[in-house]
Amino acid sequence: MTPDAVFVQDGDVFHATDLALGPWQPGALHGGAPAALIVHAITAHPVADGLQLARITYEFVRPVPQHGLTVSVQVVRPGRRVTLLDAVLHDGDGVEVTRARALLLQPSEVSAAPREPPPFPGPEQGIRSDWEKNRPRMFATEGMQILFVKGQFLSPGDATAWFRLRYPLVAGQPTHPLEQMAAAGDFGNGISAVLDWDRYMFINPDLTVIIERPPVDEWVALESHTRVERGSAGVSESVMWDRAGRIGRAIQSLLVVPRPPAT
Repeated sequence: MTPDAVFVQDGDVFHATDLALGPWQPGALHGGAPAALIVHAITAHPVADGLQLARITYEFVRPVPQHGLTVSVQVVRPGRRVTLLDAVLHDGDGVEVTRARALLLQPSEVSAAPREPPPFPGPEQGIRSDWEKNRPRMFATEGMQILFVKGQFLSPGDATAWFRLRYPLVAGQPTHPLEQMAAAGDFGNGISAVLDWDRYMFINPDLTVIIERPPVDEWVALESHTRVERGSAGVSESVMWDRAGRIGRAIQSLLVVPRPPAT
Protein backbone atom coordinates (compact mmCIF):
# COMPACT_ATOMS: atom_id res chain seq x y z
CA MET A 1 0.00 0.00 0.00
CA THR A 2 1.38 3.43 -0.99
CA PRO A 3 1.74 5.78 2.01
CA ASP A 4 -0.17 9.06 1.74
CA ALA A 5 2.99 11.18 1.66
CA VAL A 6 5.48 12.28 -0.99
CA PHE A 7 8.47 10.84 0.90
CA VAL A 8 8.91 8.28 3.66
CA GLN A 9 11.92 8.69 5.94
CA ASP A 10 13.89 5.74 7.29
CA GLY A 11 16.68 7.08 9.49
CA ASP A 12 18.76 9.33 7.23
CA VAL A 13 17.33 7.80 4.04
CA PHE A 14 14.28 9.01 2.12
CA HIS A 15 12.13 6.93 -0.21
CA ALA A 16 9.77 8.64 -2.64
CA THR A 17 6.29 7.30 -3.29
CA ASP A 18 4.64 7.45 -6.70
CA LEU A 19 3.18 10.81 -5.58
CA ALA A 20 6.63 12.27 -6.39
CA LEU A 21 6.97 10.99 -9.97
CA GLY A 22 7.45 13.29 -12.95
CA PRO A 23 6.37 13.25 -16.63
CA TRP A 24 9.70 13.04 -18.43
CA GLN A 25 11.25 9.67 -17.59
CA PRO A 26 9.75 6.50 -16.04
CA GLY A 27 10.73 6.10 -12.39
CA ALA A 28 12.24 9.60 -12.11
CA LEU A 29 10.90 12.29 -9.78
CA HIS A 30 9.29 15.59 -10.71
CA GLY A 31 11.76 18.39 -9.89
CA GLY A 32 9.38 19.92 -7.34
CA ALA A 33 9.63 16.88 -5.07
CA PRO A 34 13.45 16.88 -4.53
CA ALA A 35 13.37 20.70 -4.49
CA ALA A 36 10.99 20.59 -1.52
CA LEU A 37 12.98 17.80 0.15
CA ILE A 38 16.16 19.88 0.00
CA VAL A 39 14.33 22.82 1.58
CA HIS A 40 13.16 20.38 4.26
CA ALA A 41 16.83 19.65 5.06
CA ILE A 42 17.92 23.30 4.85
CA THR A 43 15.23 24.60 7.21
CA ALA A 44 16.32 21.96 9.75
CA HIS A 45 19.99 23.04 9.57
CA PRO A 46 21.11 25.38 12.39
CA VAL A 47 21.91 28.98 11.37
CA ALA A 48 22.02 32.33 13.18
CA ASP A 49 18.72 33.39 14.78
CA GLY A 50 16.40 35.43 12.59
CA LEU A 51 17.85 34.55 9.19
CA GLN A 52 15.37 33.88 6.40
CA LEU A 53 15.76 31.85 3.21
CA ALA A 54 15.98 34.44 0.42
CA ARG A 55 17.10 32.44 -2.60
CA ILE A 56 17.75 28.84 -3.54
CA THR A 57 19.22 27.67 -6.85
CA TYR A 58 19.01 24.02 -7.85
CA GLU A 59 21.00 22.08 -10.44
CA PHE A 60 19.18 18.88 -11.40
CA VAL A 61 22.34 16.94 -12.21
CA ARG A 62 20.73 13.58 -13.01
CA PRO A 63 17.24 12.05 -12.93
CA VAL A 64 16.25 11.53 -9.29
CA PRO A 65 15.22 7.93 -8.49
CA GLN A 66 12.61 6.96 -5.95
CA HIS A 67 14.68 5.09 -3.38
CA GLY A 68 17.75 5.43 -1.19
CA LEU A 69 17.95 9.24 -1.20
CA THR A 70 20.10 11.13 1.32
CA VAL A 71 20.62 14.87 1.78
CA SER A 72 23.75 16.55 3.13
CA VAL A 73 23.96 20.25 4.06
CA GLN A 74 27.19 22.22 4.45
CA VAL A 75 27.81 25.80 5.58
CA VAL A 76 29.74 27.69 2.89
CA ARG A 77 29.64 31.13 4.51
CA PRO A 78 28.47 31.52 8.09
CA GLY A 79 27.23 34.88 9.36
CA ARG A 80 24.73 36.72 11.55
CA ARG A 81 23.20 38.64 8.60
CA VAL A 82 24.19 36.60 5.54
CA THR A 83 24.72 32.84 5.32
CA LEU A 84 25.33 30.49 2.38
CA LEU A 85 24.49 26.79 2.54
CA ASP A 86 25.15 24.03 0.01
CA ALA A 87 22.88 20.99 -0.10
CA VAL A 88 23.46 17.82 -2.11
CA LEU A 89 20.97 15.03 -2.78
CA HIS A 90 22.53 11.59 -3.41
CA ASP A 91 20.98 8.38 -4.69
CA GLY A 92 21.41 4.97 -3.06
CA ASP A 93 24.82 4.49 -4.71
CA GLY A 94 26.11 7.81 -3.36
CA VAL A 95 25.86 9.51 -6.78
CA GLU A 96 24.95 13.20 -6.73
CA VAL A 97 21.59 13.76 -8.41
CA THR A 98 20.65 17.30 -7.31
CA ARG A 99 22.70 20.18 -5.93
CA ALA A 100 21.45 23.44 -4.42
CA ARG A 101 22.90 26.63 -2.98
CA ALA A 102 20.78 28.56 -0.49
CA LEU A 103 21.18 32.20 0.52
CA LEU A 104 19.81 33.21 3.91
CA LEU A 105 19.48 36.88 4.87
CA GLN A 106 18.41 39.03 7.78
CA PRO A 107 14.88 40.25 6.86
CA SER A 108 14.27 43.93 6.16
CA GLU A 109 12.87 46.03 8.99
CA VAL A 110 11.47 48.72 6.67
CA SER A 111 8.87 48.77 3.89
CA ALA A 112 8.91 50.92 0.74
CA ALA A 113 5.51 49.80 -0.57
CA PRO A 114 2.27 48.37 0.83
CA ARG A 115 1.52 44.70 0.35
CA GLU A 116 -1.12 44.17 -2.34
CA PRO A 117 -3.22 41.05 -2.94
CA PRO A 118 -2.75 39.10 -6.18
CA PRO A 119 -4.39 40.62 -9.29
CA PHE A 120 -6.30 37.43 -10.05
CA PRO A 121 -8.88 35.19 -8.30
CA GLY A 122 -7.98 32.96 -5.38
CA PRO A 123 -7.97 29.16 -5.35
CA GLU A 124 -11.66 29.08 -4.44
CA GLN A 125 -12.42 30.24 -8.01
CA GLY A 126 -9.87 27.91 -9.64
CA ILE A 127 -10.56 25.11 -12.15
CA ARG A 128 -9.10 21.61 -11.85
CA SER A 129 -6.06 20.78 -13.96
CA ASP A 130 -6.69 19.10 -17.31
CA TRP A 131 -3.49 17.09 -16.70
CA GLU A 132 -5.37 14.91 -14.21
CA LYS A 133 -7.41 13.23 -16.95
CA ASN A 134 -6.18 9.79 -18.04
CA ARG A 135 -2.76 10.25 -16.43
CA PRO A 136 -0.97 7.90 -14.02
CA ARG A 137 -0.56 8.77 -10.35
CA MET A 138 2.30 11.30 -10.13
CA PHE A 139 3.31 14.62 -8.57
CA ALA A 140 1.29 16.73 -11.03
CA THR A 141 -1.89 14.63 -10.76
CA GLU A 142 -2.06 13.50 -7.13
CA GLY A 143 0.89 14.88 -5.18
CA MET A 144 -0.11 18.48 -5.84
CA GLN A 145 -3.57 20.00 -6.01
CA ILE A 146 -3.53 22.45 -8.93
CA LEU A 147 -6.31 24.93 -9.64
CA PHE A 148 -6.10 27.18 -12.70
CA VAL A 149 -7.44 30.73 -12.88
CA LYS A 150 -5.87 31.35 -16.32
CA GLY A 151 -4.86 28.81 -18.97
CA GLN A 152 -4.30 25.07 -18.55
CA PHE A 153 -1.49 22.54 -18.93
CA LEU A 154 -2.60 21.52 -22.42
CA SER A 155 -3.52 25.03 -23.62
CA PRO A 156 -0.36 26.77 -24.96
CA GLY A 157 0.58 30.13 -23.51
CA ASP A 158 0.75 32.08 -20.27
CA ALA A 159 -1.00 30.58 -17.27
CA THR A 160 -1.80 31.28 -13.63
CA ALA A 161 -2.54 28.49 -11.16
CA TRP A 162 -2.73 27.84 -7.43
CA PHE A 163 -0.80 24.94 -5.89
CA ARG A 164 -0.71 23.05 -2.62
CA LEU A 165 0.57 19.65 -1.54
CA ARG A 166 -2.32 17.25 -1.04
CA TYR A 167 -0.30 15.14 1.41
CA PRO A 168 2.62 15.69 3.81
CA LEU A 169 5.98 16.10 2.11
CA VAL A 170 7.53 13.66 4.61
CA ALA A 171 5.27 11.09 6.25
CA GLY A 172 4.43 11.92 9.85
CA GLN A 173 5.90 15.46 9.70
CA PRO A 174 4.26 18.86 9.20
CA THR A 175 4.92 20.55 5.86
CA HIS A 176 6.80 23.87 6.08
CA PRO A 177 5.42 26.79 3.98
CA LEU A 178 8.79 27.09 2.22
CA GLU A 179 8.53 23.43 1.19
CA GLN A 180 5.18 24.28 -0.42
CA MET A 181 6.86 27.16 -2.26
CA ALA A 182 9.73 25.01 -3.53
CA ALA A 183 7.35 22.27 -4.66
CA ALA A 184 5.23 24.74 -6.64
CA GLY A 185 8.16 26.69 -8.09
CA ASP A 186 9.14 23.92 -10.51
CA PHE A 187 5.80 23.97 -12.37
CA GLY A 188 6.23 27.17 -14.40
CA ASN A 189 7.42 25.43 -17.57
CA GLY A 190 4.58 22.91 -17.32
CA ILE A 191 1.63 25.23 -16.86
CA SER A 192 2.82 27.82 -19.42
CA ALA A 193 4.04 25.38 -22.07
CA VAL A 194 4.24 26.86 -25.58
CA LEU A 195 4.95 23.54 -27.35
CA ASP A 196 2.94 20.36 -27.87
CA TRP A 197 3.45 17.96 -24.93
CA ASP A 198 3.18 14.98 -27.30
CA ARG A 199 5.89 16.24 -29.68
CA TYR A 200 8.44 17.98 -27.45
CA MET A 201 10.15 17.79 -24.08
CA PHE A 202 11.04 21.07 -22.34
CA ILE A 203 13.03 19.90 -19.34
CA ASN A 204 14.51 22.34 -16.82
CA PRO A 205 18.04 21.35 -15.70
CA ASP A 206 17.90 24.12 -13.10
CA LEU A 207 15.51 26.12 -10.93
CA THR A 208 16.00 29.35 -9.01
CA VAL A 209 13.42 30.40 -6.43
CA ILE A 210 13.67 33.89 -4.94
CA ILE A 211 11.77 34.09 -1.66
CA GLU A 212 10.70 37.61 -0.74
CA ARG A 213 8.78 36.20 2.22
CA PRO A 214 7.35 32.81 3.24
CA PRO A 215 3.75 32.01 2.23
CA VAL A 216 1.05 32.73 4.80
CA ASP A 217 -0.73 29.40 4.24
CA GLU A 218 -0.55 26.23 2.15
CA TRP A 219 -1.65 27.84 -1.16
CA VAL A 220 0.98 29.20 -3.57
CA ALA A 221 0.20 30.70 -6.99
CA LEU A 222 2.40 30.87 -10.08
CA GLU A 223 1.85 33.50 -12.77
CA SER A 224 3.99 31.95 -15.50
CA HIS A 225 5.38 32.81 -18.94
CA THR A 226 7.63 30.68 -21.18
CA ARG A 227 9.79 31.77 -24.13
CA VAL A 228 11.31 29.38 -26.67
CA GLU A 229 13.19 30.77 -29.70
CA ARG A 230 15.33 29.00 -32.31
CA GLY A 231 19.03 29.33 -31.42
CA SER A 232 18.32 30.40 -27.81
CA ALA A 233 17.92 28.65 -24.49
CA GLY A 234 14.31 28.35 -23.44
CA VAL A 235 13.29 30.08 -20.23
CA SER A 236 10.24 30.01 -17.98
CA GLU A 237 9.61 32.82 -15.50
CA SER A 238 6.99 32.84 -12.76
CA VAL A 239 5.89 35.46 -10.27
CA MET A 240 4.86 33.69 -7.08
CA TRP A 241 1.97 34.75 -4.83
CA ASP A 242 0.00 33.71 -1.79
CA ARG A 243 -3.47 34.98 -0.91
CA ALA A 244 -1.96 38.05 0.83
CA GLY A 245 0.34 39.19 -2.00
CA ARG A 246 3.57 38.58 -3.87
CA ILE A 247 6.05 36.18 -2.27
CA GLY A 248 8.80 35.75 -4.88
CA ARG A 249 9.84 34.57 -8.31
CA ALA A 250 10.91 31.29 -9.97
CA ILE A 251 13.12 30.99 -13.06
CA GLN A 252 13.91 27.85 -15.09
CA SER A 253 16.27 27.31 -18.02
CA LEU A 254 14.80 24.87 -20.53
CA LEU A 255 16.32 22.10 -22.62
CA VAL A 256 13.92 21.84 -25.58
CA VAL A 257 14.15 18.66 -27.67
CA PRO A 258 11.77 16.46 -29.69
CA ARG A 259 10.10 13.76 -27.65
CA PRO A 260 11.43 10.30 -28.61
CA PRO A 261 8.89 8.06 -30.34
CA ALA A 262 6.91 5.72 -28.11
CA THR A 263 8.12 2.13 -28.05
